[in-house]
Amino acid sequence: MKKLLVSIAVMLAPVLCKATPPTDESIMRLFHAMKAESMIDGMYAGLEPTIRQSIAQAMAGGNLTEQQKIVLSRVPERMSEVLRTELRWEKMLPMMLGIYRSSYDQAEIDGLIVFYTSPIGQSYVSKMPKVMQETTVATQQYMLAVYPRLRAAMNQLYIEANLQPPR
Repeated sequence: MKKLLVSIAVMLAPVLCKATPPTDESIMRLFHAMKAESMIDGMYAGLEPTIRQSIAQAMAGGNLTEQQKIVLSRVPERMSEVLRTELRWEKMLPMMLGIYRSSYDQAEIDGLIVFYTSPIGQSYVSKMPKVMQETTVATQQYMLAVYPRLRAAMNQLYIEANLQPPR
């Protein structure tokens, strides 16, 4: 009889110990504490300069006509406009709720709410835009140094495939 009870307990353990899924209300409280909406909005502040720098790097050394340069100079503004429209918080919220629902249980969300509403959590939230901006700039600068090696590796692959490397 004891073996039977142990077997039943082992079989039921995963069901009984299953974590409670988080409620949308609690996830929304977490998003509010994280200032998630303003983080999404703040992402756009650095977006256009980043795109502009990428376009400038792509155009460097190219033989472009004035018309092509004019058209390419409009790319960052147009891309930012589309992204600002498509990546609005209201459009992203259902997706974000689903991601958090499937990634965290209620206890984890509750713990995150405690952290993000604490003084240290709020300090983290307030400093994160600066950290992200500095990380983006540092990564771009780092990639400038890496780009020649990437280009050389790609050119070598073209040569190995008996193709003419792009200019």
